[in-house]
Amino acid sequence: MDLDVFAAVHRTQWDRLNELARLRRLSGEQADELLRLYRTASTHLSMIRSVSPESALSASLSTLLARARTRFTGARSNFAQDAAHFFVLALPSAFYRLRWLSLAVGAVFVVIAVLYGTWAAGNPLVLGALGGDERLRQLVDHDFVDYYSANPGASFAGQVWTNNSWLAAQAVALGVTGVYVPFMVYQNAMGVGLTGGVMFGYGRGDVFFSYILPHGLMELTAVFVACAAGLRIFWAWVSPGPQPRLVSLANEGRSLITVAIGLLIVLFVSGLVEAFVTPSPLPVWVKIGIGSVVLASYWAYTLILGRPAWQAGERGDLDTIDAGDTLATT
Repeated sequence: MDLDVFAAVHRTQWDRLNELARLRRLSGEQADELLRLYRTASTHLSMIRSVSPESALSASLSTLLARARTRFTGARSNFAQDAAHFFVLALPSAFYRLRWLSLAVGAVFVVIAVLYGTWAAGNPLVLGALGGDERLRQLVDHDFVDYYSANPGASFAGQVWTNNSWLAAQAVALGVTGVYVPFMVYQNAMGVGLTGGVMFGYGRGDVFFSYILPHGLMELTAVFVACAAGLRIFWAWVSPGPQPRLVSLANEGRSLITVAIGLLIVLFVSGLVEAFVTPSPLPVWVKIGIGSVVLASYWAYTLILGRPAWQAGERGDLDTIDAGDTLATT
């Protein structure tokens, strides 16, 4: 078979198939014509491959058929559509559903931190147990402040971001145990409280807040959100409702792992604030103001986009085609 002659004879059909495959909308007649030409071109491709399977004509016709096939079998969404769905619907919806639990975790954290801070600041015996006077003064006068500027800003931001993202991912993934999240909240609250207690005990409470609040407002909120997601996953198998426990756990796990991904971005921003704003020579009110704007932006994103997405039924879960079918149970 002469491929040049064969192509010349059927070129009109292939061009028409290409034209139909590129149309945004097809009428009923056009859809029928597309399917008919697709079948014809498939036969042509088989004939060409029987003679010259590696020819340029074979490759171009295969590409044409692949494009045409997506018109009647459907094509998966592209990256831009997936990204838009994630940031406009899935992520804010996941943040929104955790809003009250996140605030509750934050309240528990603050109570524990304040209790430990008050206990340490007002009790010389506790301060003595934390270290000698020379060591504590080194912390108060130098180490606490120098921590934020000891390394170049870019490397420090990367270090902080990696560490906090890892903690957030652990809180979400290991929250199913029901033990890790309470332990994590207690341990971190105790550490912050005792550090603040030492700073206040030596009359440097203003320094403590001026270096904690600019980045800590968003950083700690992100940790609270991650802990809230972990607790929700834990509760999914403790109280699954009408669903089997494994199905309930799978649904919540798929929906709320979205939180861990989204917090990567949130913690990246807070890491930049910690590396470049917290140790900067800016006035304290400006630094705290920047941290407050970052926190306000998070809550605006969560409430403005999250509420309508949640009310529309968005849960952050995978599509049915990706999540798989679920066996109906009673």
